[in-house]
This record gives sequence, C-alpha cells and structure tokens, in this order.
Amino acid sequence: MTSKALVSLLCLPCGGASAAIYARWRLQLPRWIQLIPVELPGRGARAAEPFSCNISNLVEQLCLEHARVLETPHALFGHSMGGLLAYGMAKHLQQHGQSLPLMMFASASPAPSSGTWHFSGRDNDEALLRDLHRYGGVPEDVLESPEMLRLAMDALAADYVLCNSFEYQGPAHLPVPLRVFAGRDDEVRQEQLAAWRRETTASFSIHWFDGGHFYLRPQEKLVVRLIEQQLAGTLRALQANTDAALPALRAGV
Repeated sequence: MTSKALVSLLCLPCGGASAAIYARWRLQLPRWIQLIPVELPGRGARAAEPFSCNISNLVEQLCLEHARVLETPHALFGHSMGGLLAYGMAKHLQQHGQSLPLMMFASASPAPSSGTWHFSGRDNDEALLRDLHRYGGVPEDVLESPEMLRLAMDALAADYVLCNSFEYQGPAHLPVPLRVFAGRDDEVRQEQLAAWRRETTASFSIHWFDGGHFYLRPQEKLVVRLIEQQLAGTLRALQANTDAALPALRAGV
C-alpha cells in the first residue's frame, strides 16, 4: 500500500475477462484508495500461464499472491464470477485467522447459495459466442477480431469449468459489511442477490444501477463514487473506536 493510501481495493474480474476492466478506475478513485486489479492466470499479463480449473485452489493461490496487501486494511470487489472469487477469498482469510476485508462488494453476482454457479452445454464455440453476445460485455473490436475473439471464448470456457468446481458449504457468516451492486435490467434475479444476506453477520445492502449485466461500464462514475462513500463511512466508524487520526478524505464523502 502506498504511503498516502488508507485502504487497498482488490478488484476481481468477471468470467472471460482480464483485470483490464478496472484500469480506468485509477483515474477516478481518490488517493486514499489504492486500486489493485487482480489478474487471473491465463489472461492479460498472465496469458502464458494455464487457466485455473479449481476454484478452491485459485482462491488459495490469490490469497498467497496478495498476502502482503491482505495483511493491511483492504476491501474486495468482484463482478459476476469475481464476486464468487471475492467471497472465496474472504472465507479463506476467515478460516485461516487472517485479517478480514473492511468491506466486500459483489456486483451482478448471484449469491453462492443460489445454485446458479454450475453451467452445462457451454463446451462449444456456438454456445460461448452466444453467451458473449447475450451479456453484452465484450467490446466490438474483440468481436470483430478472430484472434481476440478466440482468446475471449477460451477464457470464458475455462471460467465455466472453474465455476463448475464450486461447491456451496453453507452460510459463511462473515463479520464483514457486504454491499451488493446490480443492474436493473440484468437477468440475475432479486432473490438471487438478496440471498447474499445470509453470508454476513455485519451490515448488508443492495444498490441498483441502470443497465444490464455489464452496467459497470456506462455507470462507472456512479459505481466508483459509491464504493468511495461506503469505504469512507467504514473508515470513519473505525476511527470512532480508536485514537488514531484519520487523514482528510475528499470533500463531500
């Protein structure tokens, strides 16, 4: 964490995507939040590595890779499959008696208990291409490039295998504030989002944005601003119980 940052924000990507989906957030987040886009094996800067096929192993790997950051004040944000990974990381930290996130954000992500994290019939190019078009999260230049489209389909296929390895083991009862973000036009149902409530013993809320499964892009400024407000509130609550002085946050937070 940089000397001016108070909290690190680890952001986990959705299925088929790389950490690049969060790149522009650096321009909008205040200096007291250190953005850490988490790259998964097999994509982006880690394209030479094999894809992960077991979610428990990947969660453990990510916790080890980011161990130093996870020992400092941090929060987890995950979009779609990234929400499931963030949940897995928080559970892993809890089970191993390590520092827990100040807050967790699950975006466009059905709750772990919803039974929607197993995919069948997605092992062919026709199905993969249909899903890429269906959710609308792939830039046009990717769809128009055979090479880039191949990479996107391979990553998505691998992430379906990854999700299929997930096994729900009952409520985690995380003592971590949980914020669920969702697009009003997304196919993810409200009850699938509300089911996240059982995973936390701390505060819980659902926040709605205009748009579908990939509302993040058109609503980016609103999303980042809400994350900032939520983390600022958490830091102020912590300060109220300590003697430590909190550096000035951005006006209006």
